[in-house]
Amino acid sequence: MDEMLIVDYGSQYTQLLARRIREIGVYSRVETPMSATLSENVKGVILSGGPQSVYDSQALKLPQNLVDSGVPILGICYGMQLIVHEFGGVVKKGETFEYGLTRVNFFDDAFFKTSSSNVWMSHGDSIERLPDAFMKIAESEMGVIAGMRSKDGKVYGLQFHPEVSQTVGGMRILEYFVLNLCKAKPQWKMEDYANSKIEEMKRKIGNSKVIAAVSGGVDSTVATVLTAKAVGKNLKCIFVNHGLLRKEDEEVPKVLSKLGIEVKVVDASKLFFENLEGITDPEKKRKVIGETFIRVFEEEAKKINADFLLQGTIYSDVIESAAASSTSAKIKSHHNVGGLPKEMNLKLVEPLRELFKDEVRVLGSTLGIPKSVLNRHPFPGPGLAIRVMGEVKYDRVKILKNVDEIYTSLLKESGEYDKIWQAFSVLLDTRSVGVKGDQRAYGYVVALRAVDSAEGMTASWHKMPYDLLRRISSTITDKISSVGRVVYDVSDKPPATIEWE
Repeated sequence: MDEMLIVDYGSQYTQLLARRIREIGVYSRVETPMSATLSENVKGVILSGGPQSVYDSQALKLPQNLVDSGVPILGICYGMQLIVHEFGGVVKKGETFEYGLTRVNFFDDAFFKTSSSNVWMSHGDSIERLPDAFMKIAESEMGVIAGMRSKDGKVYGLQFHPEVSQTVGGMRILEYFVLNLCKAKPQWKMEDYANSKIEEMKRKIGNSKVIAAVSGGVDSTVATVLTAKAVGKNLKCIFVNHGLLRKEDEEVPKVLSKLGIEVKVVDASKLFFENLEGITDPEKKRKVIGETFIRVFEEEAKKINADFLLQGTIYSDVIESAAASSTSAKIKSHHNVGGLPKEMNLKLVEPLRELFKDEVRVLGSTLGIPKSVLNRHPFPGPGLAIRVMGEVKYDRVKILKNVDEIYTSLLKESGEYDKIWQAFSVLLDTRSVGVKGDQRAYGYVVALRAVDSAEGMTASWHKMPYDLLRRISSTITDKISSVGRVVYDVSDKPPATIEWE
């Protein structure tokens, strides 16, 4: 089938870009600049963004074989700057910065279909002068060149990111490039991905036994159902209660049993709290939790002679842990990626590693998993440990469990829950003076977080109705005596991440 080649320069959004192309219906393949090769099926090339400057001594270059191929090329952010630099233009180093939503004016009706729009910018360097063979087709309100094309119409560049959901009309831009300029035929479907992964796991696992790390979340459930189709009864599901779950998650085994998935429950909460004692650094928390999980699963694997461990790792976990590319910046080590110990007795099976959350839900629907499971808000593997700021203690986790139960139940009761991509609460490691019953109170501060997103790589804070926010806040402080103040987080991603740690 026709395909698009994406050259990865280390952007946090590279696999999101690949996912967007697949969403159009065209198969996409990601390779590094050093390994980028063209096959006869490649109809076009997209150069991703990245953290480097074209002036860095170790800056990644533009593969000459791609330029010589004659197929259409689209450079995004660093990819655009690289084209300018290699073709004789001038890139200005770090004087005009643009981050987040930016208004851009467009001068190419065929490519953009509109005269102006809000787009997602994330760059420090900017283009000062285009190469002679290029013309400007977009400009930001700050006067920065935001789009270009070669005069022969073969090479395009965008300073902004059309692949993120915040760019208005971003998918339309990508569709025009892929379908109209590259003339790629939309022939790829999610069913193809599912079938190829099932066959891949059959070859990899053979007759060996697999331990499945199930949490009841979307990712682990979809991974479990998919893997069960490949290995059948050789899949053994383990639910580890690490004591850091929300109250609703403690019912996970019952929920999974209704899907025909039998689960063994292992209570390891005491071990996790012991291992986390005295630790306040978020990276150390994640690594301790990741290693403790593995050691628990290794003990369970010995009992049934299992060789493999199934995890519901998705691509946003991989990207933020800098495990996707040698040029990506590490944001934080997810317990199931960067938090894993170097020495393990189990081989990993991660069938969702190349997918984002929204894509996992599409796959789950393809597999027949109910919407009630697929539409649950994401919940991190380290659980409440990364939502309790500072040291993880049993009494503080208990407070946060109660806060979370109130927050979630009121969101569901009001109908707001299904409008939000992810909502949760955070217990700060500070206290605040207040007044309760005409007396001085000195209670914990709780932060409420709710974001709108499609894939988790970018997110906007959710505009919560004021009346509901007031009700949630007053209910928390009324019912939980140890909490004296509630704040609402209005930070987008970037610059913040969705989780606080």
